[in-house]
Amino acid sequence: MEKKNEAITSRDVDFAKWYTDVCRKADLMDYYSVKGFIDYLPYSYAIWEEIQNYMNRRFKENGAENVYVPMVIPASLFNKEKEHVEGFAPECLVATIGGGETLSDPLIIRPTSEVVFSELFKKRVTSYRDLPIRYNQWCSVVRWEKTTRPFLRGAEFLWQEGHCLFETEEEARKNTIDMLHVYNDCGRDLLAIPFIVGRKTESEKFAGAKETYTIEALMHDGKALQSGTSHYLGQGFAKSSGVQFLGRQSVLETPYQTSWGVSTRLLGAIIMVHGDDNGLVLPPYVAPIQVVIVPVRMQTPGVLEACHKLFEEIKALGIRVKLDDDDNRTPGWKFAQYEMKGVPLRIEIGPGDLEKGEAILTKRVNSEKTTVKLDTLASLLPQILKDIHETMYQKALENLNAHITDVSSLEEMNDVLNTKGGFVRMAYDGSADSEAEIKSKTNGATARCLYQRLPEDTSLRCPVSGKQAKVIAYFARAY
Repeated sequence: MEKKNEAITSRDVDFAKWYTDVCRKADLMDYYSVKGFIDYLPYSYAIWEEIQNYMNRRFKENGAENVYVPMVIPASLFNKEKEHVEGFAPECLVATIGGGETLSDPLIIRPTSEVVFSELFKKRVTSYRDLPIRYNQWCSVVRWEKTTRPFLRGAEFLWQEGHCLFETEEEARKNTIDMLHVYNDCGRDLLAIPFIVGRKTESEKFAGAKETYTIEALMHDGKALQSGTSHYLGQGFAKSSGVQFLGRQSVLETPYQTSWGVSTRLLGAIIMVHGDDNGLVLPPYVAPIQVVIVPVRMQTPGVLEACHKLFEEIKALGIRVKLDDDDNRTPGWKFAQYEMKGVPLRIEIGPGDLEKGEAILTKRVNSEKTTVKLDTLASLLPQILKDIHETMYQKALENLNAHITDVSSLEEMNDVLNTKGGFVRMAYDGSADSEAEIKSKTNGATARCLYQRLPEDTSLRCPVSGKQAKVIAYFARAY
């Protein structure tokens, strides 16, 4: 696509600068006075609201209810789960003074809420009749990251966290996978982003979990982005918090727990998967403005009236439409502005178009222009938006598939990651030691998730340890 916006650095010149330019120029965020924190501006928050709308509907279909629990965790409570504490301790923000007095039990600003929900469950569950419990909360969490980037990795970010409790292991494992599928569906149906889906390795799983499952997206620069996770927690958190219930045989039992979450990282994924050198390219179902109408020479009698009529017709269809009749800006400025903001479809109506009873449609995804009769235009838009979504998804899917490469050595892995990037699949022994060595010798490539487990009699060897290979995993450099 032709580069028209000189205010945005080209992706292939400096991808990091391009990303920052888009975030700022498209008015998505601003920097706060404390490093690592950002202001979410209306346009980015509107995208997040569309994600919330989709997720809330799907969560409730799966039986989840929205709740809210406190943002502070007493250190004495947080320290009950040893593995969890070790995983999060370096990222914790801790309050030690309250009301001008030193706190005897410091308060940790939540990095995640497993232990808080466990405390709630302890009060809510006495019998198997109280199960299952499926809770979700929308909130922010604080993790004191050393290196930050808007939406992708921040000291504070917005997310949802689901926390569920079940009578049986089978129910908990099913919930873990069911929610993973919800996230994958969101990528396909709302964000037009295909994900690689799989189980994390032992060294990459969530602190305190028995199993962690992930959705991984591929960015334009060839790096992976973990975009959501679902965890089977087993009974560890419940045991450390003393959560028990009277079972069907009148014996005290420990329930099984899950947690699952996606965050505003998804905004970063949308930007980096779909954006181009002229700015954002938003999938239509998540775009705050799906269609923008721009009058040309609006002082000409009839032009503005036709635009208002069309606006009402489109709005009646439930499509998010904007009519920009600001006479302080030229149509050319508006075209560039809405292109930069990624509005999926632009409609132009000028005097010449009005005489013919037509309008000009321009798709943001590929700059394709078509002329459509005004009297049928509104009725065509649902299908046009659907077609745009499918075009964007297929484009991203083809790019993902073209960047999955099978390798059998670290030399091959480095060559692929240094040239075309993406995901590499490699057999290895599955050990944390081998993963650590792979990471150190490939400039940070990590096991994103498992591709498959190998049979016991495989002849494949691990290129790091020389031992029998036990798994094949997707490796990538990642954000």
